[in-house]
Amino acid sequence: MGLGCWSRPTNQRAESQLASRYPEGNSSHERPAHGEGTERTMARSVSYVSAAKLVSMARGNNRLAIIDVRDDERSCQAHIPGSHHYASTGFAARMPELARTAADGKDTLVFHCALSQVRGPSCARMFSDYISENKDTGIKNVMVLERGYNGWEALGYPVCRCTDAPCKGTCS
Repeated sequence: MGLGCWSRPTNQRAESQLASRYPEGNSSHERPAHGEGTERTMARSVSYVSAAKLVSMARGNNRLAIIDVRDDERSCQAHIPGSHHYASTGFAARMPELARTAADGKDTLVFHCALSQVRGPSCARMFSDYISENKDTGIKNVMVLERGYNGWEALGYPVCRCTDAPCKGTCS
């Protein structure tokens, strides 16, 4: 995944305030409240990851894939560089394709929708169940991007407006 255009967010003060208000280490199994900056565990071994943590995990890691489950129109307007688009509508039917293509050779998948409140977590749990039944995928971690695409963009991380499918991650 190309990370050349990923950098520290321009809104560092907002990120710092979030991190100080919500220190890491909370073991809650519920979806984090809007704006929390910690990694949390969800049911079915799916966890949340903050945008800052995702950037640090992704740097130089070609075994991580970002899966955008927003509808086609929103994903084409702008998306996270390097992400793969699998709209939540019809997602269940496309899981074998996701495992064969976007997830091939990956050990971590990070799902998101606009806010990561419904579609992102639902698709992540569905895919986690799918890979539990098909153990030969090699995927060890299924995660959800905290605050979704909207949170990513609000924190000042780069977005891409290319029409490549999947995004090559070289845009800025």
